[in-house]
Amino acid sequence: MPEPFPYVLNVISSEADALAGPLRAAVAVHTAAGDVSWLAPERAFDIPFLDRPAEVVVAARATAARIPADINMVPAANRRKKLLIADMDSTIIGCECLDELADMAGLKAKVAPITEAAMRGEMEFEPALRARAALLKGVPVEALKRVYQERVRLNPGAEALVATMRAHGAATMLVSSGFTYFTRAVAAACGFHSEQANELLQEDGKFTGLVAEPILGRDAKLRALSEAVAERNLDFADVIAVGDGANDLGMIARAGLGVAWHAKPILAAAADAVIAYADLTALLYLQGYRLEELRA
Repeated sequence: MPEPFPYVLNVISSEADALAGPLRAAVAVHTAAGDVSWLAPERAFDIPFLDRPAEVVVAARATAARIPADINMVPAANRRKKLLIADMDSTIIGCECLDELADMAGLKAKVAPITEAAMRGEMEFEPALRARAALLKGVPVEALKRVYQERVRLNPGAEALVATMRAHGAATMLVSSGFTYFTRAVAAACGFHSEQANELLQEDGKFTGLVAEPILGRDAKLRALSEAVAERNLDFADVIAVGDGANDLGMIARAGLGVAWHAKPILAAAADAVIAYADLTALLYLQGYRLEELRA
């Protein structure tokens, strides 16, 4: 049976109570709308509506322009996804691991601008990674352990996101253009089913300045998504993907729900949903999960 309202306006904000009434009124100006449905008290709610989704989102965001709020439209059908595919650096964790490796070697001033250019889409990812890896030539491999222990932290909501989706039968994949040392550790800490990343080559306890080929970049992330969909006999509409930079564009565009999380403008412009304020539990509220369903 089709949903009575085919679209949902999803709102996540620390000032959700103040927004519920005005946003319900703003939606009703443009189309038939249902009642406000609370997902998390004082935090997240839905407003189901009938049509004109682009106009509704523009009107809602204009109504809340002075309030920090994540406002997105999602289709009501097939809302809860069966596969999560997530970027790692600056998405599941709060740093760029390669930049932190460079910082420990006194090279961050040279490496970080290349990272930023690649993430903004101003430089192709593969040559950018090769250039950054070359700068690390001779750095002791033991720096990997130091970076993980001292600087890698899961972003708020990461564990709840993965645990909740797993508890409801979804597969979870960490697919990073970073490095396997970190993805293995982060995947284990956060509970992902699987992980993929690049390999920094080493010799005699030091980095050689090279990365194992082929490099896992934008196309490889999309390929990983496509292979996972085929292996599990899913549809692309069953996938939620999340990332923050240009190398996530392929998987964000292909997933049924592509989410730009605290992202660079190039990715935010291409995503189905943009989260600029909330933590990673926002991806659960986008799927219609309620607070009492979230797992830790």
